[in-house]
Parts: sequence; structure tokens; C-alpha cells
Amino acid sequence: MYKILANTVFLGKDVIFLTECHSTNDEVLERLRRREIAEGSMVITDNQTKGRGQRGNQWVSKPNMNITFSLLLQPNFLAPSEQFYLNMIISLAVVDLLGEYSADLKIKWPNDILHQSDGKLGGILIENIINQKGIEHSVIGIGLNVNQTVFELPKVTSLKLLTGQNVDRWELIRLLVAKIEKGYMALKKGEIKKIKSDYLSRLYRFEEWFYYDDGIIFEGKIKGIDENGKIIIEKRNGVVAFYGLKEVIFL
Repeated sequence: MYKILANTVFLGKDVIFLTECHSTNDEVLERLRRREIAEGSMVITDNQTKGRGQRGNQWVSKPNMNITFSLLLQPNFLAPSEQFYLNMIISLAVVDLLGEYSADLKIKWPNDILHQSDGKLGGILIENIINQKGIEHSVIGIGLNVNQTVFELPKVTSLKLLTGQNVDRWELIRLLVAKIEKGYMALKKGEIKKIKSDYLSRLYRFEEWFYYDDGIIFEGKIKGIDENGKIIIEKRNGVVAFYGLKEVIFL
């Protein structure tokens, strides 16, 4: 067990550090199944060999250069229909912290972190366990490109590429955990309107005309996010459409 000195009430007090694992989310889920992990615990690895992203995509990260971790929350105060607010507070925590290192960072719906010119900086994968009473547990997986400078995919960047300097990964984790807990407490207090407003203010392409593909290429403007986390896009012909995961492609 690794102790992380975060300025927090409960997040990051118990940290499980693994030199290598397939997926930190899977590791948390397995330990939860065995009842070996409590709310606020984290699993961090220096080498995630089979990381998962949104839509079944693979998250690839070079060993010892970036941040890959998962934490366990128990947001039973949220209804299943409100689960996207978790995406909002986590995305806001990440983009606000990384914004202290580089300008022009945005949240690409549902929860990628982008530099508007240089491309993807990180991603978030949230997996919720829902029972009859509501959300029982949430596993929050975060992957951030920190000190890696060479990538196999185009339009991917890192803090080092953006700043020209190496970044202390452990310090970044400590700061991020504190921001996540602050956002989580705000959500628990019911500050939903402010959270949504802050999220939209940092949303990539919000209130701007761009091209999309929902089976047919069209020009549209993102108008917001509905209560279920679907993205709302107004088309040039005035039609307003609601899209869930895998239902629209950003061109």
C-alpha cells in the first residue's frame, strides 16, 4: 500500500501502486468484487498494458512517462439519470488543473481532454455499478499524457510537448486528486447548475459551427448537454438533435 499525501478528506489516502497491470479500472473492479477496496482508494500503475477508453477504444501509454490511475467513488446520492455529472466534475478537475500548465485546453464530449491546436492530451473512462437503489459504485479511470513526446497516432500531445519541460507526475496526481474531491463535494452539495455551467464554458466547439457525421455529414452547433449526458446539436436547418455515445462523429 502506497500512501499519497494529498490535501484531501478521503480521496487518495489509500493508494495501491502497481508497476504494471492490464487495466487500473479492471483492477479496482476486481478488488471491489473481493471487497478489498473502499471508497476513495486508488490504483496507480506505471505501465498499463491493456488500458480501455471510451467506446471500446484502447488507451495506449508508454511506461513510466504518463499518468494512468483509477479511483473508487460511492455516489449513492445520485440517481442513475444523473450519472453524467460525474463525468462533468472529473473532466473539469482535469482541464482546470492542466490549464495551469497550458492554455487552450478544452473538454471534448463526453470526456476527452484536448489542446485545441495540438490534439488529445488525456481521456477519462467512468464505469458505474447501478442497483435498484441507484449508483452503488463508480470507478473513475484517468489517463493523461505527461512526459511522452512520441506517439503512434496523429493529433496527440502531452504536457511536455506543450510546455517544453518534464512534469512531476506524482505532484500532478496529488493536485488532481484534491481538485476531484473538491468537485465531488460540490456535486454532493447539489451545486448542479454551477457544475453544468462550468462544464459548458470549457466544452470543445460549444456554440460554434462545425461539421459532424451521424450517418449523414452536416454542419451543426453544440448547444448543450441534456440530463442524460447526450450532446445537443442544432443543425443549419434548425433541427435540434440529441446524440448518445457512438451516435455522432466530430469531423
